[in-house]
Amino acid sequence: MSESKYESIVLRIVWMLVFLLVWQVAQFILGGVVLVQLVYRLFYGAPSANLMNFGDSLSQFLAQIGRFGSFHTEQKPWPFADWPAPRVPDGEAAHVVPPAPHPARDEEPKL
Repeated sequence: MSESKYESIVLRIVWMLVFLLVWQVAQFILGGVVLVQLVYRLFYGAPSANLMNFGDSLSQFLAQIGRFGSFHTEQKPWPFADWPAPRVPDGEAAHVVPPAPHPARDEEPKL
């Protein structure tokens, strides 16, 4: 094995170990999102759109780590690549929170 290939694989092993640690943290966060989404769904009758989007992006990030770690790609995941954009949901419709009404502004100063 040439020295440059040896250095390359050593560097890749280091990155794989770093992303293994990131995987552990992200997996824990995704588990939290799943539980919070379940409680939200039980309380409001529909899932949260924000949690749906974040959960999808996070799961795609975990998939990117898996692809890099299994040598399927040379592209390192975020922060070396863009954060994955959430896809259009194909499950339940999200809970919609109507915007809060804004009070009318009185432009005249009060005496």
